[in-house]
Amino acid sequence: MNPQLFVDEFRLVLSEALEGGIPGQPTTFLDGTKADGSGNHGLFATLEGLNAAQASDPTVLGVSVAAHAAHMAFHLEVVVRWEAGDHGPFDWKGSFSPSSVVESEWDALRARVRQAYADVLEQIEKTDDWSGDAPGLLFGPLAHVTYHLGAIRQTVKLLK
Repeated sequence: MNPQLFVDEFRLVLSEALEGGIPGQPTTFLDGTKADGSGNHGLFATLEGLNAAQASDPTVLGVSVAAHAAHMAFHLEVVVRWEAGDHGPFDWKGSFSPSSVVESEWDALRARVRQAYADVLEQIEKTDDWSGDAPGLLFGPLAHVTYHLGAIRQTVKLLK
């Protein structure tokens, strides 16, 4: 298989997890995004559909959506740091903070997730040697984000 084709297809699946499906196009694993853009169930659309109070509610499954979002941003940031040679230690327990946010903090947290994702995409683009632990740059974020996306989507169903 052509390595670049593999990386491109992988980025498409990661993009679907965070950005949602392309309007009117089939999706790989999420609910279909309709031609008008509705039905987008990627991470960004899911987070945008919540206000700070909803994102801060820990009572549904024990961890707030804000805590999940902070942890995902941290993980994506660590992926980029790891590829740059920073191998920790990392404060994984603290990465679930903040768990409660006001609107301005919620806006900033969602922006942090978006930036961390953009940084991972940039790191993928500049990686030309896919040996050693470099494949973790692909598989780690996808597995981690999709797990937390599922947990958040289940929480959202119970919040509304």
